[in-house]
Amino acid sequence: MPRQNRVTPDGEIVASPARGLVMGNRGCLHDAEGRLGTARWRHAHWIICTLSFKGRWRPIMAPNRWTELFFLDEAVALAAGHRPCAECRRAAYNAYRAAFAPEPLPAPEIDRRLHAARVTPTRRQIAHEAPITGLPDGTFLRLPGEAAPLLLLAGRLLPWRPEGYGPALPRPGRGMAEVLTPSPSVEALRNGYRPILHPSATG
Repeated sequence: MPRQNRVTPDGEIVASPARGLVMGNRGCLHDAEGRLGTARWRHAHWIICTLSFKGRWRPIMAPNRWTELFFLDEAVALAAGHRPCAECRRAAYNAYRAAFAPEPLPAPEIDRRLHAARVTPTRRQIAHEAPITGLPDGTFLRLPGEAAPLLLLAGRLLPWRPEGYGPALPRPGRGMAEVLTPSPSVEALRNGYRPILHPSATG
């Protein structure tokens, strides 16, 4: 039975056999049996990690260790409120940091700004409205009548599925969108940050 450790663009943590291209960390969210409790984070440092780094190995959901969370790709992780890890993805972190603000900020300040933009005090993911024509590639959004979250890429909208993206939809030429990606990460994308994408997004 799949573990509940797969994160959606909406920020939900669900059970799915699909693993994804990147993983993340929000602290220890599981009990000794590997079951999630009610908490969805233990700290504000939500990071995006590579699946393999310097030969390190760890059992999934080991007792009293941080909970391994998995994402289809980095665009999903950004939408869920994470940012690149400064250790295992240093080059990506440096690129994200450079695109995040005009002046380089320390990681705690990046995390503080992201946390304020990604979740409410009642622990719900924050979405914001924006004109769809001004959104950069790599942004996740929702549109009326579409059940799945949509990745904006190269003038198309790609419906997210746990195992990969579905057939592309045309991008509307006007109108507002409900944006899932936190506004600081939208700015990083607008300023040139390029996330890792699942092959189904470009295939």
